[in-house]
Amino acid sequence: CYEPMVKVAGGIAHYCPLRPTKTEGVTSSKDWILDPKELESKFNQNTKALIVNNPNNPLGKVFSRDELLMMADLCKKYDTICLSDEVYEWMVYDDNKHIKIASLPGMFERTVTMGSAGKTLSATGWKLGWGIGPEHLIAPMQVLHQNCTYNCPTPVQEAVAGALEFEIDQMDQPDKCYFFSLAKELQPKRDKLAKICQEVGLSPVVPEGGYFMMVSTGNLKTDLPDDGTDDPRDFKFVRWMTTKLKLAAIPPSAFYHQEHKHLGENYVRFCFIKKDETIEAAGDILKKWFGSVKK
Repeated sequence: CYEPMVKVAGGIAHYCPLRPTKTEGVTSSKDWILDPKELESKFNQNTKALIVNNPNNPLGKVFSRDELLMMADLCKKYDTICLSDEVYEWMVYDDNKHIKIASLPGMFERTVTMGSAGKTLSATGWKLGWGIGPEHLIAPMQVLHQNCTYNCPTPVQEAVAGALEFEIDQMDQPDKCYFFSLAKELQPKRDKLAKICQEVGLSPVVPEGGYFMMVSTGNLKTDLPDDGTDDPRDFKFVRWMTTKLKLAAIPPSAFYHQEHKHLGENYVRFCFIKKDETIEAAGDILKKWFGSVKK
């Protein structure tokens, strides 16, 4: 979704993907890294903004402080603003910590941080969010918003405001605050899906954050039908899986620019923010079908 936004703004998008350091067996989103030299090669005197998604979709990577400092240093070096998409900020697992890039030295005045009521409050269909930043960056966003989406439904705004006020008051009681309980609820679901994938010979990329899991399909023998397209393998695999196995997933290469689609075409992206019985039903399908197509 970032590319059309950049085009509407009259900009030219340049892309720097996360690349895996390990591809065999069970891996972590931590094993996918951003190359500092490759990222800096995308900057020049005309660079206006850096868009970063943390935790990242589709991998679920949570950027470390060192990685964020590296990005922040580039923004300051090239006098660039940062648009930080942090809609999955409360869905972080294990000992990982979400750090707002705007909290780093010299970054608040050049950063807009985007949040989402839909993600934070598990009400995705409400399509309501927010941008936080200094006045000189927020003011033009207000002008654009008024001439693009004229208003958001008042009852939804009231509900979100009430929910945020209530949960903020609970933050000193983590066992009662939804911001904290959501990750605790989701981590067992993440682990359940990862275990199922391992049992059938699939290699999950266990996410540090978010509610999606990339799973490698590269070791599966499947005769994918020719669907008459030049789409990457993952698109064809997902169509086959949906039709033949009645199991749906997202092709991760959809998240990549053309030159980087190969990084995602041997994966599918599963969603684990589901009822346990739904995850178990998916597991039954995987065990029944994928166990017979392993190499």
